[in-house]
Amino acid sequence: MKKTFAISASMVLILALAVPALRSQERARSDYKIGPKDELEISVTGWEEVSKTVRVSEDGKINLPYLGVIVVEGLTISQLEMKLSELLEKDYIQNPQVTVFISKFLSKIVYVDGAVGSPGTYELRGRQYLMQIITQAGGITPEAGKEIHVIRHHNDGTSNSLKISIDDLYYKVDANLNIPLEPGDIINVPFDKVIRVFVMGQVRNPGALEFKSSEMPTLLKAIAAAGGFAERASKGGVTIKRRA
Repeated sequence: MKKTFAISASMVLILALAVPALRSQERARSDYKIGPKDELEISVTGWEEVSKTVRVSEDGKINLPYLGVIVVEGLTISQLEMKLSELLEKDYIQNPQVTVFISKFLSKIVYVDGAVGSPGTYELRGRQYLMQIITQAGGITPEAGKEIHVIRHHNDGTSNSLKISIDDLYYKVDANLNIPLEPGDIINVPFDKVIRVFVMGQVRNPGALEFKSSEMPTLLKAIAAAGGFAERASKGGVTIKRRA
């Protein structure tokens, strides 16, 4: 007797959402190039002596039982699996089944600082873009200014800084500003300093008002924010005092 199964709409939705995620993982797996400090989990089916968790040395090498020192820097996961399979098949076993998994991506990191939810270092897994990393860092907080600064250092010792408008990136959705990141990039979201302006005297709500430094008001806007002129105000006698 054949069994039938009912698939609900929610199951279809979960499957639909899972497919892009899996494809993204596959792209990261195929694109990522191994570097120093990465931690690799190497598994050879049926041979536990070679199945190890190893860390890539500063000069881009690993050391495995029987196989010795192997240069792995610059290889993708599939290239390393093929290289290990060839070395094992040459002297030890036929048709070896080798699997390599990167447990810690430590050679390719970026630094996120400033007005984000969780400043810190973040791993680049394959090709990743500015908005992806900012999302991982908890997103942009309300204290942020109007720009994101991306600082990039080059091998020749030079560096450059790129300023990206938050409004253009997030609200106008300018895809050209969602730049691909490179190892060592520094992403800084500057805080927008809060400035206090005191409006005193014949206004409806005298006292201290807070404005972002990027949105400093004009005189009339400050008076309007304080509720406007009171009935007894002398509109021709406004005095501005500014601290040096």
